[in-house]
Amino acid sequence: MNARLDLFGNKTALAFLKHINMAGKAVSGSGLPAATQELVKIRASQINGCGFCTDMHTKDAAAAGESSVRLNLIAAWREATVFTDAERAALELTEEGTRIADAAGGVPDEVWAKAAEHYDEEQLVALVGLIAVINTYNRLNVLVQQPAGDYKPGMFG
Repeated sequence: MNARLDLFGNKTALAFLKHINMAGKAVSGSGLPAATQELVKIRASQINGCGFCTDMHTKDAAAAGESSVRLNLIAAWREATVFTDAERAALELTEEGTRIADAAGGVPDEVWAKAAEHYDEEQLVALVGLIAVINTYNRLNVLVQQPAGDYKPGMFG
């Protein structure tokens, strides 16, 4: 399978990706726990059907020490006992923020309130920014049908 566009060999695509990467770095350097960041990236990527990002972020999380049990249960986080209440709140906000078009009125106040119980304002800004950035990457990769499976942890950083 080949991508519809060469995102890594096109001047405009590389300039665009550079700016998205800079936004992502602002979030990665925040006080939002690294494990939570990976869970959010994986869950949004699963929902959006982005194989490239799902491949990348599950491999990065595993390389950072995330357990296979937790990685395998992200899509079923509501029934899984392996996530903290804070992680559950982040995953719920991720789902609502990713499926924003499906919910008239956007993210429900109750979902926001749960997240605000576990994260301070800086972490909430990081969480919202992360959800926006990963959804941007997901849409980009799905649009161009970026193939998945060949990612090696750290190959872009």
